[in-house]
Amino acid sequence: MKFWKKLSQEERTNRIAIALQDNVNFSKDISLGYPASKLDGRVFNDDAPFLRDAPILQTYVANPNNIGCHTYGTSEKAFQGTHEIEREVLSVLAVDIFKAEPNAFDGYISPGGTEANVYALWMFRNYFINVFDALLSEIAILASVDTHYSIPKAANLLQIDWLKVSVDFDTRQIDKTLLSQLITEAKQIGKKYFIVVSNMGTTMFGSVDNPEDYISVLEEHNLFYKLHIDGAYGGFVYPFNNQESKINFENPKITSITIDAHKMLQAPYGTGVFICRKGYIENVLTKEAEYVEGMDLTLCGSRSGANAVAVWMILFTYGPNGWFEKVSVLQMRTSFLCKELDKLGIVYFREPYMNIVTIKSKYIPKAIADKYTLVPQQHNKENQWYKIVLMDHVEVEHLTTFIEDLKTQLCLKKI
Repeated sequence: MKFWKKLSQEERTNRIAIALQDNVNFSKDISLGYPASKLDGRVFNDDAPFLRDAPILQTYVANPNNIGCHTYGTSEKAFQGTHEIEREVLSVLAVDIFKAEPNAFDGYISPGGTEANVYALWMFRNYFINVFDALLSEIAILASVDTHYSIPKAANLLQIDWLKVSVDFDTRQIDKTLLSQLITEAKQIGKKYFIVVSNMGTTMFGSVDNPEDYISVLEEHNLFYKLHIDGAYGGFVYPFNNQESKINFENPKITSITIDAHKMLQAPYGTGVFICRKGYIENVLTKEAEYVEGMDLTLCGSRSGANAVAVWMILFTYGPNGWFEKVSVLQMRTSFLCKELDKLGIVYFREPYMNIVTIKSKYIPKAIADKYTLVPQQHNKENQWYKIVLMDHVEVEHLTTFIEDLKTQLCLKKI
């Protein structure tokens, strides 16, 4: 690990204090040009005693703006302290987790994985337009039917087609034969450039696509493509449970990755991450943002520096070994649940290195689904699957109670 380590509470508190000192202090400094201030003092008391030992809340009240991209060019000097915190976070994620070379990446902490995915597709769409003079009608998105809804949302916003890649109903794996047929049909209607979204943990199943399936088929067809990994859910799980994973920047075909810190990392909601290789992010530079130092390469523009501090605090509280231990515990609980389901003869899907178990709906009575708030694959149609996510708050005792209730309901159903 080059950047990631475990720090003591004192070290963490001191680091954030230094970052806030490097930012503008709206309570003391004369700052006339910014349309910003600390949070309203009538509502948020910045002298509250409990803030002294709460660096994240201190940052929240100080209200730093992490506008812009801090891995590319310059940034607003008024918030340079929390901008540096964001750079430290991105270095841990890009280099220590996803195997990028130091200083060979760009990225930012976004308001969520949805924006990060939309951003990736926006960036690659513009790349194809800028480099190849591509027409919108010549660009297509390739993503499986299990992919996150942010992808069709991006297709709609960017006015490019989403080609839905079929998966096997039971294994949730991409069908390469059907993928090749889909690409052949796309070429026949004029598609020349492809933005591929490969999933590292789908929302419903936790299934992980093999990027090589896309790579091999597209290269057989001699097509231009860029490959994005949607690790919004799996990014903080899969690389730790699967130490041999090749889904990272060591694979030269992978250009960008999305991660969500507000899922497994338990950061506040509204905390996603986008990372890409150098040489691409400038395709979404907004030149008209001339009043922003360094201008703006993000989609959202202004964003809270408190989110960056929250992610930094979590990462450096655990360190790599502590995080591996936490994820390993969830992996064991997931395996426990699967063994109990096996005993009952219940059919489910589970990606071996993930902590989601998705059960065929015919085994789950509605009373059980309601009691344990299981999430259906479809709310408005005939549902075929329910999922259980083994998050930090889910204890073995909860699983045991669920299994006992399920046994009872299944016995009653047989009677």
